Amino acid sequence: MTSMFDLAPEAPVVPVVVIEDAADAVPLARALVAGGLPLIEVTLRTPAALDAVRAIADGVPEAVVGAGTVVSAAGVADAVGAGARFLVSPGWTERLLGAMRESGVPFLPGVSTVSEVVALLERGVDAMKFFPAEAAGGVPYLKSLAGPLPQARFCPTGGVSPASAPAYLALPNVGCVGGTWMLPPDALASRDWSRVESLAREASALRVPVSGR
Repeated sequence: MTSMFDLAPEAPVVPVVVIEDAADAVPLARALVAGGLPLIEVTLRTPAALDAVRAIADGVPEAVVGAGTVVSAAGVADAVGAGARFLVSPGWTERLLGAMRESGVPFLPGVSTVSEVVALLERGVDAMKFFPAEAAGGVPYLKSLAGPLPQARFCPTGGVSPASAPAYLALPNVGCVGGTWMLPPDALASRDWSRVESLAREASALRVPVSGR
């Protein structure tokens, strides 16, 4: 199966989007894509989320839209049915992992401990979300995992900022980071899509080249 890190390998940041009004989904996605961030994670935290995924999948073909905060097998089915091309969970259970595997789309199960990482590697999963990144140990923690567990790759999410993102992206075991800083609440409230595009463009330039990546 294709890894999520292969869907848009040039995109260093995955915007983590909470959409309250599905009518905002298409212009928001277009702004993010125009800014160089085609991978878009729509969190399943609002009643509008599935309609937003569907709208982006149908209306913004340049975007690679996925669903985040997936916490149940039913959520997996709903998200894929709406057009999600990848799935992200804050954690995982055997049942949730099985449903994500069976979905046929790339997925990132969430981890925050070494034991969780090892358990996923035992099950043949090497692409993971590290969450909550800053609270769980941040860059030093992930750096310490690269030696004993070099096969695991992560998308750190949770407290990542423009200031900390380059340090994460410089790690050999990080494929991208997730963040919300390019989606300030006041810009979303005022539907200032040009500002979102500008912030997305700044975020898309954050990747730090690493030899051998």
